[in-house]
Amino acid sequence: MYGFTPTEEQKMLIDAVARFSKSDLRTAAHAAEEHKNLAQRLVNKGWELGLLQASTPDIYGGFGERSSVTGVLAAEELGFGDLAGAIAIMTPGLFVLPILLAGNEQQKTNYIPQVIEGSWRPFTSALIEPSFDFDPNALKTTAKKVDNGFVLNGVKTYVPFANQAEAMVVYAALDGVTKGFIVSKNITGMEVSDRIKLMSLNALPMYRVTFKDVKVPETSLLEGDFEPVLAGMRVTNAALAVGVARAAFEYACGYAKERDAFGVKIAQKQAIAFMLAEMGVEIESTRLLTWEAAWKLDMAKEDAAHDAYLATTSASDMVMSVTDRAVQILGGHGYIRDHPVEMWMRNGRGFATFTGLAIV
Repeated sequence: MYGFTPTEEQKMLIDAVARFSKSDLRTAAHAAEEHKNLAQRLVNKGWELGLLQASTPDIYGGFGERSSVTGVLAAEELGFGDLAGAIAIMTPGLFVLPILLAGNEQQKTNYIPQVIEGSWRPFTSALIEPSFDFDPNALKTTAKKVDNGFVLNGVKTYVPFANQAEAMVVYAALDGVTKGFIVSKNITGMEVSDRIKLMSLNALPMYRVTFKDVKVPETSLLEGDFEPVLAGMRVTNAALAVGVARAAFEYACGYAKERDAFGVKIAQKQAIAFMLAEMGVEIESTRLLTWEAAWKLDMAKEDAAHDAYLATTSASDMVMSVTDRAVQILGGHGYIRDHPVEMWMRNGRGFATFTGLAIV
């Protein structure tokens, strides 16, 4: 038997994240998207909540132990506020958590404290590739073993803060198996493109990164399995999608209760009421699927990775459906930028390709 009643510590942390998400992220989201700029003070304030620190043992500078359940609860609240802001705040986790999960003791000691201790700093990772058949377990970016190290070749995309990252974890196929490599900034052969322009997440700076015969030392290899890292990315992606969908649902529900059409509130129209009910059911079912996958990760269940895949697949379909119907419920108002549902729909469209942008 298992349950999802939060502990007192979880409740305190999630309540703090929810307050920040509503009062800070949500209020800044529209301007950030329009001006393609996320205020650093906002990222710093979100970092000070200590989500990553709470997932890191004290011997590496944190004050807790990693819990996927706690992580997805927090990720949902951040996604509810603003997806671009949520990913920006969590970006250093893309560097720290893979090292925590798959790195050796020396790597953990050398790298994690410098990220955890102090203010937010741009550490990131590069997993996603610009290919229609992208598969994290069959990467086109390759790592070849050479004397005293490895040579990396390939192209990555959607790499947050790549232009200023102090270091990143780069994923490549080593003898056909996905492995992570710690790559420092300004290394010879690594090229960062101009900022990528996307349909959504315009406030989040993301880049394409090319690796041409990039030589990294043997000590850069994360020798542990990639599977728990990928599973963590997938449940995080699912939780963020639930947050975005919940935001769209609540906004559309509130609008429907206030909007008059032919003398009655449109929420009383059967078509609208049924649509809202279906949206709520889809959100709740995906949330439970995500929580169960996170719980299985914490319990090291054999089918945890399988359930994480199901969660992110379900979430990418659900968030597109929910946000699209939110736009429909607002009618003509849903299509203009004065209301946030059009931005949430654009964000929702991308979740099928967002696995790798965050991990908790």
